[in-house]
Amino acid sequence: MVDIKTVGVIGAGQMGSGIAHVCALAGYDVRLHDVSRERIDAGLALIEKNLARQVSRNIIEQDAADAALARISAAEAIEAIGQTDLAIEAATENEELKKAIFRGLQPHLKPETLLASNTSSISITRLASATDRPERFIGLHFMNPVPLMKLVEIIRGIATDVPTYETAVTFAKSLGKITSNAEDFPAFIVNRVLVPMINEAIYTLYEGVGTVDAIDTAMKLGANHPMGPLELGDFIGLDTVLSIMNVLYEGLADSKYRPCPLLVKYVEAGWLGKKTGRGFYDYRGEVPVPTR
Repeated sequence: MVDIKTVGVIGAGQMGSGIAHVCALAGYDVRLHDVSRERIDAGLALIEKNLARQVSRNIIEQDAADAALARISAAEAIEAIGQTDLAIEAATENEELKKAIFRGLQPHLKPETLLASNTSSISITRLASATDRPERFIGLHFMNPVPLMKLVEIIRGIATDVPTYETAVTFAKSLGKITSNAEDFPAFIVNRVLVPMINEAIYTLYEGVGTVDAIDTAMKLGANHPMGPLELGDFIGLDTVLSIMNVLYEGLADSKYRPCPLLVKYVEAGWLGKKTGRGFYDYRGEVPVPTR
């Protein structure tokens, strides 16, 4: 097992900043990288905001929040990530982009550095093949929002060795997370079940079976879901939902995973959900309202 003290996070968006947040809170020194200083600063601002929210809710003490923030540094150059003990990629759900990141990182890696991807659907085996250390590569799929959600899916590629797996489990548990092992098949466990449900809800809207309000209310009150599937799709990001459905459709060659044409249309329109201000709900006013 590797003794992890420093963690590099590639991607300062919602997932990457969340991973950096929980790692720093657990006592790890964190280096946060993205394509520009502006994006890194936005990620750091989000972390500070979320730590303050935890303090206001008496989840953590102010001293712990201050210490966590002090442990996170901006890594404008990818070289700095290569000198960490564990490098976690948390970029957009795009296989070629992720492979390009790992190829760019490779010349700067320490021999002992472990690599992980936060991918929610893409083959760990294929991503690992873009590196010089597939045996030291693993999937660590954190759930969104990372500071609140307890689960981390752990996915081994075909070449992942036992020490890497054991280190990953120990690391995830040190963050206060509960781990679940998933085999390296498209979308793993959570999204294999969850995202087709969201896609089916979109078909239900597309076919006129129910309105946005009716569908979400039915699932919240009829299935005891805390959030309706269309609202959840907006929260995840409809571009991510579409990417995962495409991975399932292409990887399993089963028509039941065909992305709903309405989902495709929303993504083409740039209506990606909460992050863009409009998806199945319009978030630009004081209260979200259905767009259809």
